[in-house]
Amino acid sequence: MHAQSVTLDQVWSWLGEVPDPEIPVISVVDLGIVRDVAFDGDECVVTITPTYSGCPAMQVISDAVGEALRARGVDKLRIVTQLSPAWTTDWMSETGKAALKGYGIAPPVEQAIDISGLRSGVKRGAFKEPEVACPNCGSTHTQLTSQFGSTPCKALYKCLDCREPFDYFKCH
Repeated sequence: MHAQSVTLDQVWSWLGEVPDPEIPVISVVDLGIVRDVAFDGDECVVTITPTYSGCPAMQVISDAVGEALRARGVDKLRIVTQLSPAWTTDWMSETGKAALKGYGIAPPVEQAIDISGLRSGVKRGAFKEPEVACPNCGSTHTQLTSQFGSTPCKALYKCLDCREPFDYFKCH
């Protein structure tokens, strides 16, 4: 398939079907890992950003992106990894956040960057803990158990009402 016969919307749609390898209910597009799609002549260029600089899943994600596009006839393909600006949970789509919640992972509840460019939750030098709702029962009567969950981008919480533990996708 020639690049001229493929549209950017098609490529974005196809990439929207590529699941994150660590959380398969959310696509790499809804997670905000896919930063840009463009054509450079007849070559499709996909720019991706890891959720953190040492993310071990980036090669798997790059391979999955390549496979998804090649399976649809996009033969001339370049995948670019861009580290700056760093990925932020602000890039997650509302669809992605809903998918996380449905999967039992509390999505980020605040913006990582406020309009002034300063990290949200930091007030006068002290970190303010976010109000995290339990993805199982919806209660905000929750407690941080550990800053580290099943992956580095998540923290472990427990619900004080339904008593269930759950991951919270940390805001960053």
